[in-house]
Amino acid sequence: MNPSPQHHDTAVDEQAAYWAARLEGEVLEANERAELDAWLARSAAHRSALSEYCQFSADLEEQLPKLVASGAVKMPPRTASRSMARWSFLQLGGVVVAAAAAVGVGLWVSRAGSHVEHFAPAAERTTQSLADGTRVELNANTALRFEIAGGERHARLTGGEAIFMVTKDPSRPFFVDTPTGAVRVTGTAFNVRADPSTGIFEVTVVEGSVEVRPTEMSRKTAEGAFALTAHDQLSAQHGQVMVKTLTPAALDNALAWRQGQIVFVDVPLREAAARFAQYHGRRIEVAPEVADERVGGQYALADLTGFLKAVEATLPVKLGWTADGATYFGPPDAR
Repeated sequence: MNPSPQHHDTAVDEQAAYWAARLEGEVLEANERAELDAWLARSAAHRSALSEYCQFSADLEEQLPKLVASGAVKMPPRTASRSMARWSFLQLGGVVVAAAAAVGVGLWVSRAGSHVEHFAPAAERTTQSLADGTRVELNANTALRFEIAGGERHARLTGGEAIFMVTKDPSRPFFVDTPTGAVRVTGTAFNVRADPSTGIFEVTVVEGSVEVRPTEMSRKTAEGAFALTAHDQLSAQHGQVMVKTLTPAALDNALAWRQGQIVFVDVPLREAAARFAQYHGRRIEVAPEVADERVGGQYALADLTGFLKAVEATLPVKLGWTADGATYFGPPDAR
């Protein structure tokens, strides 16, 4: 993580800290949004600074109670507030510096031109704030690049999974681009999962509506777009697209990763193994003979060993390891 901003313009720092606090704490009025847009438009450094402060605020809000409890950081009495959004980063001075040094959650933010990149490492999840006020939760092994340009907001997922709570702004559409598909919205909440290695693209809408374009469908036809509304889920792989409406329980299951859980309902072993492999950044190979065995149940994403043992105990498979150390599921008579 790069917790403290790297620029040295005090005026930019002050404005970025101010707007980060406003975005974190409340919805901006139309005139305030116009003021923020004007400030962001004046310089790419403004956009980068704001993104850094939004990110730092989210990280610090999550980690500060632990740091205070451990004695790593001591809070001055006058800053004891319910919300990090009410704090002034500059006024907190030494507290912020100490917290920045102590917050080691495996995240990083790097500035490159006008975009900001975020990453959640293996076996970790994180919540982040983007420069437009959008909140995003990243599942493990998920990389996100965000920028505002040309009156549009663009988030690029190179792979992984994230849920977006997009700030409503009809004048600036919000796009999520992945190697396997794209989503367009103006303000809503939706989950995106993409795995370039398997070609999977999945979008689940929590509220509002979105327009989804699986990459392979878009290559075949200019009309390869699907309109989804609340509780709709689109799954695409290798040119095959399925759209269904989820029950409230099924929607909760699809988003269980936010609580560190995953729910499988009659899922092929190859897919279940791929989900755990992606989360932990590990290779889990499945022999063709057992790839279509069905997995069911709820599992803790952090408990890879528990998942592997449960599969071996309930399915006709044998757990082993390849010569180079990858986990391997083979037929029960495999030697």
